[in-house]
Amino acid sequence: MFALQGEIALVTGASRGIGRSIALTMGQQGASIVGTSTSDLGAQGVTTALDEAGIDGKGAVLDVTHGDNVVNVVRQIEEDFGPVSILVNNAGITRDNLLLRMKDEEWDDILDTNLSSVFRVTKACLRGMTRARKGRVINVTSIVGATGNPGQTNYAAAKAGLVGFTKSLASEVASRGITVNAIAPGFIETDMTASLEKSRRDELATAIPLGRLGVGEDVAVVAVFLASPEASYITGQVIHVNGGLYMSS
Repeated sequence: MFALQGEIALVTGASRGIGRSIALTMGQQGASIVGTSTSDLGAQGVTTALDEAGIDGKGAVLDVTHGDNVVNVVRQIEEDFGPVSILVNNAGITRDNLLLRMKDEEWDDILDTNLSSVFRVTKACLRGMTRARKGRVINVTSIVGATGNPGQTNYAAAKAGLVGFTKSLASEVASRGITVNAIAPGFIETDMTASLEKSRRDELATAIPLGRLGVGEDVAVVAVFLASPEASYITGQVIHVNGGLYMSS
């Protein structure tokens, strides 16, 4: 089950954290992977990780805020591997601040990188999916898009916007055999959480009913399921992966 042989997956923000876990797990299920990073070093790290795991694919440098860069990278993927059939929009940044102190660029940077980029990358990949009459789009949103979080009005707005984008696009492209879903992670072990004081990490874990922070693989297996043939009748949905911290209706 959940085999992805013959699929071409583009995973943005794949050099570390959740994106890296998704890229490797999809590759282990047989997909050819192109994982992106904003730097040459990060892209080379993705290539190395894929090679070491025996996965077909490579890293690519991509700035998701630049439309021409997006179009060129997607075109190169089509030349090297074929049309993208699985797109994972994972790239994102944070610029936390209280609203009264937030600078215009802190708002604009988040909306451009975390929301507008999804429009650019998805549009570039959608043409090939439409022609093939099949495809999977998976958007990585966040628990804070549903709950909000003080100091993250920009980030929460972008992640909530992804939910509306997901549902609207799912309705647009369903007749073409393309599904569009979102995953909303809670607190996941990443470089950012690893830098927290142990007392703060323990505090976070205590608030989670399952009693622990998640790991990248917890999100990756959901992405693999949504990308697989077994999820062909699921679209327009938001899957929360948070250990019970937020239980949606």
